Amino acid sequence: MKIAIVGAGIVGVTTAYELASDGHEVTVFDQRSAAAEEASFATAGLLAPLLLSPWAVPGFGHALRLLGPHATLRLAGGLSKAHLAWVWRWRAASAANSAPAAALERLAQYSQARAQTIASQHELDFETSEGRLVLLRTEQERAALQPALQVLRDCGVAVSEIDAAAAHKIEPGLSPEAPLAGAIHLPNASAGNCRLFAQLLRQGTQGSGVHFVFNTRVDRISSNPTGLAVQGEPDLRRFDAVVLCAGMASAALMPAMGVHLSMTAVYGYSVSAPLRESTHAPRASVVDMAQQISITRLGQRVRIAGGAELAGADAEHHTPTLQRLYRTLNDWFPGGAQLSSNLQIWRGARTMLPDGAPVIGASGVPGVWLNTGHGAGGWALACGSARVVADLMAQREPAVSLDGLGMRRF
Repeated sequence: MKIAIVGAGIVGVTTAYELASDGHEVTVFDQRSAAAEEASFATAGLLAPLLLSPWAVPGFGHALRLLGPHATLRLAGGLSKAHLAWVWRWRAASAANSAPAAALERLAQYSQARAQTIASQHELDFETSEGRLVLLRTEQERAALQPALQVLRDCGVAVSEIDAAAAHKIEPGLSPEAPLAGAIHLPNASAGNCRLFAQLLRQGTQGSGVHFVFNTRVDRISSNPTGLAVQGEPDLRRFDAVVLCAGMASAALMPAMGVHLSMTAVYGYSVSAPLRESTHAPRASVVDMAQQISITRLGQRVRIAGGAELAGADAEHHTPTLQRLYRTLNDWFPGGAQLSSNLQIWRGARTMLPDGAPVIGASGVPGVWLNTGHGAGGWALACGSARVVADLMAQREPAVSLDGLGMRRF
């Protein structure tokens, strides 16, 4: 088939790869000038396990706070009615624990294996690391995580609850002065550079069944005939199928066809700093559950990621959130990174539905498919979601169960 993909982030690039691998002719459209320039640009880098990653499943494994200096979600000024309606639905879903946690974790595990297969097959070096610690400041935090840990164990994930001494052996750079009650050790967890993976995969697929069209905005999707209208072009570009992988742009394009996606952009931050002293930096990745912040080693850099806010795309950086990232790094790994110069500070969107699960599969509109709304789990779910969409389009049963996900939102 001749297939168009809207969006060249990590989800769009991996979807293009899987469809081209099945023999389709694929064209990827993006309004930016390169792959992975928006939501995939400087993510936390965490792959599976998913459930203990900050903001992976809102309200599952951590307390919900909307007010105060440690709010889970910062409500910035100028909120729209759509934002407030989303917050209400998010709180309702979280209170009911309705997020399909097990289904998301199964998809994340499948996606991690798929990413490793692709990287091995094409010799992609994307600054990977293995293993993760979830750091616990109090025993109350450990108790609060037990439902999430049970889901992980039920999904076959290796999980160990360890004391502070064992945590320091795994991550010797941890400050001995930091208040550490213990940790959750995830030995099979992995992390890597999302943007680098997307760019390497894009370079490998270019000319082998995939064509990328950058600096091009899609204004409208058509289902009869199937195709898309590109800004500035009078004629419709026709395809056999269209796959939307464009975050909030996906939600904007669907209402004209009678499909409404209750997605919103929840903005988070990351700071990437050059490595200063390897012995004082993390070997792999750690997560501070109380702060909902991750610290990840990516090659010769350390990336600190966290924060969540509802605000406009062009809002100014929230200084207190950035200060909290710096403070958390210094709490756990003082002297591990250079915070005085050559910093990359990034604010990016996590396009989320209220329950934290993506929309994967047929849209209900003939010829139009969806692979979007992955939220904070975009990188962790991308390779698996891409393979699932390719299988569904080929009318094959996916290798991972979608029970608990699917198109129940319409």
